[in-house]
Amino acid sequence: MSRIDRRTLLGGCGAFAVAMLIGCGGESSAQQRVFPFRLSDAQWRQRLSPAAYRVLRGHGTERAGSSPLDREHRRGTFHCAGCGHRLFSSETKFDSGTGWPSFWRPLPGGVGTSTDSTLGMRRTEVHCANCGGHLGHVFEDGPRPTGLRYCMNGVAMTFRAA
Repeated sequence: MSRIDRRTLLGGCGAFAVAMLIGCGGESSAQQRVFPFRLSDAQWRQRLSPAAYRVLRGHGTERAGSSPLDREHRRGTFHCAGCGHRLFSSETKFDSGTGWPSFWRPLPGGVGTSTDSTLGMRRTEVHCANCGGHLGHVFEDGPRPTGLRYCMNGVAMTFRAA
């Protein structure tokens, strides 16, 4: 194969990969809902740190092991960093070994879930029931009694000790 043929082949493969990533993207169904607590994008940017904005409003993920809330063991409640809504009790927190704060059950009315089909994967996104802020995802590999692991971004939450 000549150099031009290789270059053409590699260029074609690269273009295909980009097209696949663009085609596999998608919005979370939570982004299409209206929530009780609403702010403009400018107000969210003013209210949140850049890291919290990237996760809560931009559906990002913080680096594993970066949140002090993963190591929080006091009694209390975890709240949405965007609107202050109560999300989880410390009584349902457990060490999942993943590097993110994990819980086996949210507080009643604390969170909502939606289908997340970004990056070509189908996952269950967890968002604040009050403002719709992205918190993380829920997986079916957690402890009893629910068997669920709510894997949350610490930057998306605050902690209030009891």
